Order: sequence, then C-alpha cells, then structure tokens
Amino acid sequence: MPISTPDLCDAHGDEVRVVEPMFVNYGGRERFGGKIVTIKCFEDNSLVRELVTEPGQGKVLVVDAGGSMRRACLGDMLAEKAVANGWEGIVMYGCIRDVDEISALDLGVQALGTHPMKTEKKGVGERDLAVTFGGATFHPGEYLYADNNGIIIADKPLT
Repeated sequence: MPISTPDLCDAHGDEVRVVEPMFVNYGGRERFGGKIVTIKCFEDNSLVRELVTEPGQGKVLVVDAGGSMRRACLGDMLAEKAVANGWEGIVMYGCIRDVDEISALDLGVQALGTHPMKTEKKGVGERDLAVTFGGATFHPGEYLYADNNGIIIADKPLT
C-alpha cells in the first residue's frame, strides 16, 4: 500500500507530529517511510558516508545538517550507496547535489535545497541522538513517513 501522509494524518491525527513544510522531494521514490536513524553534522558528511554503507532496510536516515545552505551533505555517490544497502530514504535538513542523478534512483530524498559544493571531511558529527528542526523532534527508533504532501513522525509504525 503506498504511503499517503494525508491519509495517515486522517487515521492517526493524535499520534503524529507534522514537520513544517520546508522540504523539496528530490529522490526517485516520492513516497517513503521507515524507522528513523539520526545524524547531526554541519558541513561535514563523514557520518553520512559511514551510515549509508550500513544495512538500511526499513530505515530512513534523518540528517540534521544545521540547515546549511553553503555545502551539500549528500551527492549521487552516497545516494547510490544508500540504494545498494536498502535504505528507504534520506531527509536532509540542509542541501544535496547531483539532483538529476538522485532523481533517477529508487530512494526517497527530501532536502531544503541544492548546492554544487561538497562538504569537507573532518570526521565531525554525532549519530543516534534526538535532532530538532522544522518544528519537530526526531528520535532514533521512531517512524517517519514522507511524500509530496509533507513529512510526519510517529512513535510506532502506522498502517
């Protein structure tokens, strides 16, 4: 059954948190959902590179890149690794690049925007912690659902 955030909100309105409408859908998979895995980084995608090489079946990577509009924390090579390892999608509170290539991949990708400049690799960042942006807090192990209508978060899987 395809994900529909409006239908999930109608059926589970008291159980979901809605992220403010600030994201653009760039991935080839317009609807995606799964268990949240988090990263907090700023203009350094070292942890993104590390996590997309791990098994991601049933998971969504949520990256708090500080809302940076000066560097892209995801490009086509890392997105291809995410697909190869079964990730459902990536939500990037920041920018991505290589959007034409990413749009051809079977991966959900939502981000604030695009930027052609890659990040520096300093190995700085944290993973598996609560991150807050867009008026919502994302906790590892919660569930995220996304489509062209928006992004919602729930404590448990929704049907």
